[in-house]
Amino acid sequence: MHHVNPSGFYSMTAQVPVQPIRAVQLEIAIASASGAAAAQAGGANRVELCSGLELGGLTPSAGLVDACMEAGTLPVNVSLRPRPGDFHYDESELATAEREARMLARQGVAGVVLGALRRDGTIDVPATSRLIAAVLDQSADTVITFHRAIDHVADPIAALKTLAGLNVHRVLSSGQAHRAIDGLAVLKQMKSLNTEVEIMAGGGVRPEDIPVLIGRARIDAVHLSAKISGPSVPASAVALGSADQGDPNRYFITDESLVRSAAENLDK
Repeated sequence: MHHVNPSGFYSMTAQVPVQPIRAVQLEIAIASASGAAAAQAGGANRVELCSGLELGGLTPSAGLVDACMEAGTLPVNVSLRPRPGDFHYDESELATAEREARMLARQGVAGVVLGALRRDGTIDVPATSRLIAAVLDQSADTVITFHRAIDHVADPIAALKTLAGLNVHRVLSSGQAHRAIDGLAVLKQMKSLNTEVEIMAGGGVRPEDIPVLIGRARIDAVHLSAKISGPSVPASAVALGSADQGDPNRYFITDESLVRSAAENLDK
C-alpha cells in the first residue's frame, strides 16, 4: 500500500528515501514502469504517464498505470487523451475520456492531465469541466493538470484565467513555442498573473534550458521526457503500421542519465 509522507511524496516504507524537496519541481514524461523507476533514480519529483509519446501522449492502459504506481514511489500523473491530433472532441470521445477519468481516479493516481478546446481557439469549458468533475467526483484530492492544449489557444492569458476558475491546479505549456526555451515571454506573462494555478514549462526542454526557464520565467515546475530511442528491429523486418507514420518500429525509453542531468541543472 502507498502512503503519503508530509512532503507529499509516496513512500512504501520508512526505509525508502523521498525525492528532494524543491521550490521548482521536476516532472518526467514516461511510457513504462521502467521509465518510472529511471525517473525516480535520476532524481525526479513526479512523473506523467502516457502511451504513445511519439504522438504527444495518449491515455495508457489500466494495467500500465498500476505497474507504474508499483514500480516506484513517485506521484504518478496520468494523461487523459483519447486520440492523437487536435483537442476538439465529439460526444463519443468525451464519453470515453469521462469513463477513463473515473477509472484513473479510482485507481488512486496522484493526478490526471487533461484538456479540451473549441474550434474557435478557446477552452471548451463544458467538456473540460465534465472531465474534471469525473475525476474529482471519485477522488477530491486528485491533482488536475491542463496539458499543452493551452499552446493551441488563441489567447493563452485569457485561457489561463478561465482555467483558474475550473479547479485546475497546474498548466503545462511551452509558451506557445516549439520549445519552451523559445516561449519565455509567454511563460513569464502567464506566471505574472499570480493565479493559484502552477505554471509548468514543457516542450522540447533540454537539461541546460532549465536554469534559464527558472531564472527568467519564474516557473513552478519543469516537464521533459528525458527519452532516447529504444532498440529497433532489423531494417529487413516487415514494418508495422502505415507507411506514412514514420518508423513504426521505433520507441522511446526514459534515460536515467538525462533525468539526473535535468535534476542537477534544476538544483544549481
